[in-house]
Amino acid sequence: MPLVDTEDRGAVRHIVLSRPEKRNALSGELVRELGAAVRDAAGDDSVRVVVVRGEGAMFSSGMDLADLGRLAEEPETVRAFRREILAIWNLLEEMTKATIAQIHGACLGGAMELALACDMRVMAEDAVAGLLEARVGLIPDLGGTSRLPAVVGSGRAKELVMTGRVIDGTEAHRIGFANRVARAEELDAATERLCDELLACAPLAVGLAKRIVDASARPALASTLEAEIAAQERLAASADYAEGARAFKEKREPEFAGR
Repeated sequence: MPLVDTEDRGAVRHIVLSRPEKRNALSGELVRELGAAVRDAAGDDSVRVVVVRGEGAMFSSGMDLADLGRLAEEPETVRAFRREILAIWNLLEEMTKATIAQIHGACLGGAMELALACDMRVMAEDAVAGLLEARVGLIPDLGGTSRLPAVVGSGRAKELVMTGRVIDGTEAHRIGFANRVARAEELDAATERLCDELLACAPLAVGLAKRIVDASARPALASTLEAEIAAQERLAASADYAEGARAFKEKREPEFAGR
């Protein structure tokens, strides 16, 4: 069974994370299938809007725990591990087509960074989103610390990243993370309305405007993405992450030094 499905609705390509029994956790295999689907959508002239969503109870619980566990054991692999994933996230931002994350249930860690790489986010009121990495001694290194400030402002971004706080759809819309918010049963319709608005505009104008806005909002993106990985390499080899990973596995609160 494929871990990523695609569905065309006219000029809108839906890319669907399809690992519901694992809460759509982003395993290496799922990420590779997602990358193939994103690259195919980017190169298909018949596609004008791309929607990324999840099958089952939630959008995605984030990175697969097995992969994260290996980082604690082999911190020297963090750069190669991240490179493959970040290339996909970046393509969602860089392609000239509009990209939308449709969020229901939960959108955590790397999944929230996936959503941030999309141009817009449509979120259910009762869905939750959060960057939890600091709770286990890491940082969001898939563009989360680089992209979130441009979306919600630096003060709110610091709060969300540095505390690992989880927010619901209503608050996400209030602070600007979610462009649209809807009741869970109306989420598909809300996304479709946004797609229709985008399709009503000239595709060349949409693509060029997207690139200019992104360049204006994040002029130092390449530098901050490199700073993220440099920080993560240091953290992956730290005693804090070793303790955070153990605590997560043992389902207890970590005992960080100086706490």
